[in-house]
Amino acid sequence: MNRVFKAAWIVGVALVIALVFSAGAEPVARAFAAAGLAGLAVVCLLRGVAIVAAGVGWFAVFPRSLRPRALTCVEFRFLREGASALLPFTVIGGNAIGARALALRGAPASLAAASVIVDVLLQASTQALFTLVGLATLAAIGKAGGVDGTIAVVIACAVPALVMFYFIQRPAGRRLVRSMLARAVGERDWLSFGAVEALSARLDDIYARGGLLTASTIHMAVWFLGALEVWAMLAFIGLPAGYPEALVIESLTQAIRGAAFAIPAGLGAQEGGFVAIGAIFGVPPDVAIAMSLIRRVPDFVFGVPSLLAWQMLEGRNALSHRPVTGEAEGG
Repeated sequence: MNRVFKAAWIVGVALVIALVFSAGAEPVARAFAAAGLAGLAVVCLLRGVAIVAAGVGWFAVFPRSLRPRALTCVEFRFLREGASALLPFTVIGGNAIGARALALRGAPASLAAASVIVDVLLQASTQALFTLVGLATLAAIGKAGGVDGTIAVVIACAVPALVMFYFIQRPAGRRLVRSMLARAVGERDWLSFGAVEALSARLDDIYARGGLLTASTIHMAVWFLGALEVWAMLAFIGLPAGYPEALVIESLTQAIRGAAFAIPAGLGAQEGGFVAIGAIFGVPPDVAIAMSLIRRVPDFVFGVPSLLAWQMLEGRNALSHRPVTGEAEGG
């Protein structure tokens, strides 16, 4: 495990604890309990639907002749989410694990890695659009003046990150891909996704023949599903708010979390985002932090089983002594 990411994970956990105690542990616990089991169940249900949809979006990225089973993409989409949320990796590390699992299931490893890279770029692109929708909604409901410098900071951080992610897919930046993956989860043989040339060819193939428009549309819909989670939390906690307010909170909080992509699971960034953006609509800090913690419940509900299934897959592969090759046929 890379020491930098481990340290970032520890710092993130410390930030969450500090925010909880700054708002008051008891008020946060009361707000969390106010959602009830029904509230937690609804949030988990909505998250499950969103992850299934995101898995279908990943499936659409592949060229038709090279697509794995849609159910496989959905299964490993749960793994990607769980690894990113529960393991001390950045989002890159969690997605690398998803690519690894897809290769173990028989997909060419370079194709698995390329598909994840494109899928994450589409997520980032649609998130940028979703943020603009959130800003427009904020202006439409007459609350734009309450954001102050928060939005400027988000845009200043998020736009360079999006540009950089696009750059690494171009010829001048593709040689960075394997080193980024290796640094994210350690130098291990199972991170060999094939030669850089093979990965580049797979990226070109996806851009030429993949269903990028379909995948983008699905990912955009997933962001709006996330706003439903926020709306449900507000309703179950007992705070009157409409879907537009929930959309603003979700879009801008996700933008803040996206800007802090180097922190595993956005620890601290997500909680701080809920506090900062929630305050625009009069959401108290303790309630905002409770909402963020409720938001993390599905991470455990879906993430733990996914990680256990991944370990079983790795175990079967180790027992069979089957290598993961860059251009193995399958799918």
